[in-house]
Amino acid sequence: MADLLLSYIALAMILFSIGFLGIISRKNIFIVYMSIELMLNAVNLIFVALGRYNESMEPQVMAMIIIAIAAAEAAVFLSLIVVLYRNKKSLNSDIFNVLKQKDTANG
Repeated sequence: MADLLLSYIALAMILFSIGFLGIISRKNIFIVYMSIELMLNAVNLIFVALGRYNESMEPQVMAMIIIAIAAAEAAVFLSLIVVLYRNKKSLNSDIFNVLKQKDTANG
């Protein structure tokens, strides 16, 4: 049973690493979002595997809460992507300076 747990943890670590590499290497904001979702699912996989190994429901309940939070985050993030695309006509993350404050002292 411990070998199976280690297999699940190794798979989750690989998925998390792929998601992290997607965040730091890609410029497309949609790909960055999908990488964040991949990382959340890797964490969920660890929670479920640990719950199964310990024969406990607490980690699985935590995984369900993370799924609910991810659904709410998906709605907000996708609406943000639509608004930013309408303003800039691109999904390249380098051109988004909408949230920068203007320096009022220097004009």
